[in-house]
Amino acid sequence: MKKFLTLALAATLAVSALAGCQASQKGGTVSTDGSTSMEEVIGILGEAFEEKYGISFTYNPTGSGSGIQAVKEGRCDIGLSSRNLKAEEKADGLSETVIANDGIAVIVNPQNSVSDLDVETIAKIYKGEITNWSQIGGSDAEIVVIGREAGSGTRDGFESITGTEDGCKYRQELTSTGDVITTVSQNPDAIGYASLAAVGDGVKALSVGGVLPSEDTVKDGSYVIQRPFVLVTKDDTELSDAAQKFFDFVTSADAAQYISQAGAVPVN
Repeated sequence: MKKFLTLALAATLAVSALAGCQASQKGGTVSTDGSTSMEEVIGILGEAFEEKYGISFTYNPTGSGSGIQAVKEGRCDIGLSSRNLKAEEKADGLSETVIANDGIAVIVNPQNSVSDLDVETIAKIYKGEITNWSQIGGSDAEIVVIGREAGSGTRDGFESITGTEDGCKYRQELTSTGDVITTVSQNPDAIGYASLAAVGDGVKALSVGGVLPSEDTVKDGSYVIQRPFVLVTKDDTELSDAAQKFFDFVTSADAAQYISQAGAVPVN
């Protein structure tokens, strides 16, 4: 009798646990993977989405190239990229949907006296043609050139706009936006680039050709170093109900307030 009651209790607990698990998963889950530059934007959108729909949302900050590969291989619902898809990626059956535009801020340490550079000068710094801050009105110190790793959407956008593809002489190539900002904030001689949405008080954003990066200057196009924030999906794979709800939410006009809150410029 005692053994029977023990088995009955165990069965009851198992059923209750299963019911609880099913209830918690009732809304489904949406998985995203990719651009570290989109952390602020996708974090705010994900939080608003969870609150509105009760559907779980996950974000894996691996970089644009990795996110594109993840959705291609079916390891996530939606990829995140801070660059447009390349022709060969589209040929592989991937599609892009732009949800926002973001300035790529050129950043220096707050102690640096330089406050404005044009695109040509920035390119010369990154190609190693200008190597000392004194050459451009700063102190007599070697310029420490910081950038992102190969495959980064931020790097791709920065190099394509400045015309420095395959020509940059990096001292360090870092794997996230946060790493670049931290490194520049700790080195008075460093220069780097990072998503405007992620730039805080620890670094100083330079004006480019006399134009400071801001939501307004990105929106009107006067700040020229900017790139898109993109959702990546597979043409031959239908999104789950949960993922489709997320896609529809972040591409709607209702999402604009959250994108602006994160420091990017919504396209809707």
